[in-house]
Amino acid sequence: MAPTYAGMSGKKLSLTVSTIATMGFLLFGYDQGVMSGIISAKAFNNIFTATKNDDTMQALVTAVYELGCLFGAIWALFMGDRMGRRWMIISGAGVMIIGVVIQVTAFVGHVPLAQFMVGRIVTGVGNGMNTSTIPTYQAECSRTSNRGLLICIEGGIIAIGTAIAYWIDFGASYGPPDLVWRFPIAFQIVFGFIIIIGMYFLPDSPRFLISKGKVHEGEYVLAALAGKELDDHETQMQKQLVIESIEAAGVAEGAGYSDLLTGGKTQHFRRMLIGSSSQIAQQLSGCNAVIYYLPVLLEQSLHQSRFMAMIIGGVNMIVYAIFATFSWFFIEKIGRRKLFLGGMTGQMVSMVIVFACLIPGTPGPAKGAVFGLFLYMCFFGASILPLPWLYPAEMSPIRTRAKANAVSTCSNWLFNFTVVMITPVMVSHIGWGTYLFFAVMNGIFIPPMYFFYPETAGRSLEEIDLIFAKGYVENMSYVKASHELPRLSDEEIEQYAIHYGFQAAGPSDIEKGTQSASSADEQREENYKTEHNTQQTFSSST
Repeated sequence: MAPTYAGMSGKKLSLTVSTIATMGFLLFGYDQGVMSGIISAKAFNNIFTATKNDDTMQALVTAVYELGCLFGAIWALFMGDRMGRRWMIISGAGVMIIGVVIQVTAFVGHVPLAQFMVGRIVTGVGNGMNTSTIPTYQAECSRTSNRGLLICIEGGIIAIGTAIAYWIDFGASYGPPDLVWRFPIAFQIVFGFIIIIGMYFLPDSPRFLISKGKVHEGEYVLAALAGKELDDHETQMQKQLVIESIEAAGVAEGAGYSDLLTGGKTQHFRRMLIGSSSQIAQQLSGCNAVIYYLPVLLEQSLHQSRFMAMIIGGVNMIVYAIFATFSWFFIEKIGRRKLFLGGMTGQMVSMVIVFACLIPGTPGPAKGAVFGLFLYMCFFGASILPLPWLYPAEMSPIRTRAKANAVSTCSNWLFNFTVVMITPVMVSHIGWGTYLFFAVMNGIFIPPMYFFYPETAGRSLEEIDLIFAKGYVENMSYVKASHELPRLSDEEIEQYAIHYGFQAAGPSDIEKGTQSASSADEQREENYKTEHNTQQTFSSST
């Protein structure tokens, strides 16, 4: 009989893992979008008077959240491998709840703006911890055939969370003053508690557990996720592949920060650079500039009322969310490379339409600019929104995966903060030139993606290690190596690993260590099962 968690195994357990992980990105999207509808609201400005009619202060209050996310990603960089995926996610959700409480308890007479901004930063720290960890957790718990789909769902859910926040803002705007801004911010606590409760009953990543020498616990999780018995051939083969991958990467010795800068067969530095560059490309493509400027364009250039501008903006968010589901159905069929290249090209063309239609400065052509902004959000939602959350998570080997993914997330938040802060200044001083700048940025990233981004669709995480080893050993580009390396079975992966000079067949150091400490290991496994059964009993009773 297959091991279970909360009474689930196989597809049900995998679906639950994906649902809770996805909830983290729904919260991310919600928190990203919640300020858009309240930052200029009268009820909000009356409490936080410094934000009234001050674009710079409004931008700062919004952007400090991104700064907090950067700090959270840095925390994950240093503590991710110590805390583990599961406890990092639980802690991140808890920190976000604390930040929300700080925000909604800000009142006049008690330096409310300072308290609110501190709350924004604290909430951002929690989100930075989660966004650095959840894609890695999902990648390490997923099957090769659906890893891309599951992580793209996480990315696409960001758009849905943003749309939910926008319409809650819109509805709350008709309530009493305190409801206008306190309720939309407080509502995200619901998502936070779902994450904490859900993750408590779910396992940690099997690859993380095995990398820490907890082989039996990792084997238990592998069997539960696959819906197989512990002694099943598939379970044992997966365990052996993970162990050999860990041994090949040298995880047992521990990964230092200097390991992120190394090359050789593992190509840690280049793989981290590829993953981080995708996050930088996402931010410099202009996504936040589009979301920021659409209401301004509708009100100033087309002379729409604020009510109509919010309605059209809300429709834009719905369109954005719909197109964000595109990658769910095509990520494995089309592949990462084509979606990256198609998305950046489409965004570049959209930005060209926007700045070209804004040059005349009259309402007629400006309607074309609105079309360009809608078109941009379609391309962004379908490709560049989810891909930078998937690609870094599967790009790095297990030895540096947590640290490299944290670095890529740090890159996202650093450039996110920069773009949010400079966009109002750019729009104010150079107008349509803002969108010319973003059109150029989209174009600049197309060649690097074409020449340096290998295709990873349909590949196991261990196969991706072999792509970079092949490129290094045979002195070819990783794009070419990914094309030439055939799809491999579990047995073939083991053979290719030996061919490229990784861990030879036979008992690994991890297995030897496990065997030499068998009595202690058996006791640990028994304690683990006892704790697991206690959780299951509690889950069943509730």
